[in-house]
Amino acid sequence: MGNGLIRMLATLAACAVAAAATGCGGDDTARSEERPPVPLNVSVALNENSITASPAQFGAGPITLLISNGAVASQTITIDGPRLRRSLGPINPQDTATVRLQIQPGEFTLSAAESAGLREAKLRVGPERSSAQNQLLLP
Repeated sequence: MGNGLIRMLATLAACAVAAAATGCGGDDTARSEERPPVPLNVSVALNENSITASPAQFGAGPITLLISNGAVASQTITIDGPRLRRSLGPINPQDTATVRLQIQPGEFTLSAAESAGLREAKLRVGPERSSAQNQLLLP
């Protein structure tokens, strides 16, 4: 019975160590916080006459502007709106650029330099999009 008792005590000790190690993962506050909305891709196309954006209406949250320059000249694009003004470029002809932004509700303008003569695009941003908390396989 001596060997059986030693084995049982060794097993209990191993279980106690495993239980203690499992409880050392830190606090659960990070798990309970809501995840941000899924990032939204907004395509922006530049041509000889205008700038277009699709979609032009969406909810606030993280976005990625995917900008393509189909014009014959390099362009610098400016996004201007509530609490945000950012320029990107120059973007060469037949080239692309990407910018990630955290965007708030309001109306935003996408414009090129005045000398380019391109008609600007408007983005209308509503209330924040829903959380990605319970959606699987998302970043």
